[in-house]
Amino acid sequence: MFSKILIANRGEIAVRIIRACNDLHIKSVAIYSRIDKESMHVKMASESHEVSADPLKAYLDGDAIIEVALSCGAEAIHPGYGFLSENAEFAKKVSEAGLVWIGPDSSVIARMGDKKAARDLMQKNGIPIVPGTDIINNCSIQEIKAMANKIGYPVILKASNGGGGKGIRVVRSDHEIEENLNACKREAMAFFKNDDVFMEKYIENPKHIEFQIIGDNYGNIIHLLERDCSIQRRHQKLVEIAPSPTMSLDLRRRMGSVAVAAAKAAKYTNAGTIEFLVDDLGRFYFMEMNTRIQVEHGITEEITGFDLIGRQIRCAAGEILDLNQSEVLHQGYAIEVRINAEDVANDFKPNPGKITTYYPALGPFVRIDSAVYKDYTIPPNYDSMIAKLIVRASSYDLAVNKLIRALEEFTIRGIKTTIPFLLNIAKDKDFRKGNYDTLYLESKMQELMPNETINKDDIAAAIAAAIAIKAGY
Repeated sequence: MFSKILIANRGEIAVRIIRACNDLHIKSVAIYSRIDKESMHVKMASESHEVSADPLKAYLDGDAIIEVALSCGAEAIHPGYGFLSENAEFAKKVSEAGLVWIGPDSSVIARMGDKKAARDLMQKNGIPIVPGTDIINNCSIQEIKAMANKIGYPVILKASNGGGGKGIRVVRSDHEIEENLNACKREAMAFFKNDDVFMEKYIENPKHIEFQIIGDNYGNIIHLLERDCSIQRRHQKLVEIAPSPTMSLDLRRRMGSVAVAAAKAAKYTNAGTIEFLVDDLGRFYFMEMNTRIQVEHGITEEITGFDLIGRQIRCAAGEILDLNQSEVLHQGYAIEVRINAEDVANDFKPNPGKITTYYPALGPFVRIDSAVYKDYTIPPNYDSMIAKLIVRASSYDLAVNKLIRALEEFTIRGIKTTIPFLLNIAKDKDFRKGNYDTLYLESKMQELMPNETINKDDIAAAIAAAIAIKAGY
């Protein structure tokens, strides 16, 4: 087992990895930008090192991060999610430096990070994929229109190296092709330095179902059940449920087998996710593979009882996976909501600033994964997610009840958050029934928007002022 691990990340995932290291009696090394000096992961780690004054360079300068790891005696690097977690070149450099990369081999990251190459690999191995094309950058507009008509509208244009909802455009007719293709290519180049685009059939109103997989270095791979990640805004997940409350046992068995087969085809090791689209007839299609731990891994931990971050570390250290597929059973249902520092009424604009009050929800089977605290100032340079609220109960209905209660308890002041919006989702009758797909928010956005309410403290202050005026003070 490792004695020291460097965490190439920040925020709640860095805190989560530090806790896993502490559980395994492994020293943790945090890195940080100057603006993150007072961050929780910096305070919690065994030791911390400033990499750069630049807010982003600190977590994106792979050479500097490796240098810190070598100088402090770390034996491995855990990338978390985001930043360099799916950067094949960084993973390769980590291994070449004599350090252990806590994740799949760099060649697997490169192959599965190329969406077109991943589709081809899956098709070759009999994994169902959505009908689509090769890279279309060198095709004429007329040729692309002909392809779209052969596939059948609507179609979706995707950046080959895309992710996080970037480089994606849905097209419903010939006259929309050229404008959306150019926009997709521009966004792909801006975010991924590669403007390769391909086209797929757009599956209308699907569910987004992903299977968590874990594999050791000796070819043993299992899945840890599924998560329903259909509730999204602009291709960004907001709510995740494990397992899917509407999935039949037969479909779960078939999709799980296919997920494991897909991971084996990729020669996958460590933790990862196979993502599918499922249509209203129960037909499922491979969408992509995420070669890292997911934001929503906590709900899988809650329903299976297995520590995924701990398993990542143990597999990377060379341990044999001591789990059989038959041992993976779900214990009730878990729901995660992502609490973001955003102004919902202002098109979900990020709302960084100082947290003046912070009372997280508590109680049985309520879990908060976060890296913020009272008087912490959220910087404007990073993702707006500040906490993940996870609840678990014996049934999906009871889990929804617990989610409502926890959201009503969760108090954050000083900044605006998405808690009121998430609470409206939790109270929605379709959410309770499991009637949601990837267009759920788009179709219900207006009715889910919270009413503008006055803060209770403001009401109390106004009443006190009115009394004072009437009394002649």
